[in-house]
Amino acid sequence: MTMPEDMLAHNAKLIEEFRADGGRSMGDRPLLLLTTVGRRTGERRTSPMMYVAEPGRYLVIASNAGARTDPLWYRNLLADPHVTVEIPEQEFRARATPLEGDDYDRTWAGIKAEFPFFAEHQEKAGDRHIPVVALTKAD
Repeated sequence: MTMPEDMLAHNAKLIEEFRADGGRSMGDRPLLLLTTVGRRTGERRTSPMMYVAEPGRYLVIASNAGARTDPLWYRNLLADPHVTVEIPEQEFRARATPLEGDDYDRTWAGIKAEFPFFAEHQEKAGDRHIPVVALTKAD
């Protein structure tokens, strides 16, 4: 997959399209919008991303397309794990929790098997640990 030259403009267009049609026409990969609070600015930041649905949680992958640094949205949710999630026809508050240990190992292996481009991201990222984050609805 070729990355857009202007990622901010590309993401802004995805967010606009998602909200215009409720996320129903986003292609072959499920897309959600994740809104975090900027750790330095305190401003709300929305990022479109692919997710994997599991019973009771949605998983997002902080691969940053294989960059050697974590994406900013991931750094933001480490500072404040209270996030907002938008999936087709639904918006809810959630808690973001990075997976660890056996849960991480098993889940990450399954994601890479189902979506081989994430294995490519891991190779490009070198020795950077690519986080997998569980989003669970807040009570």
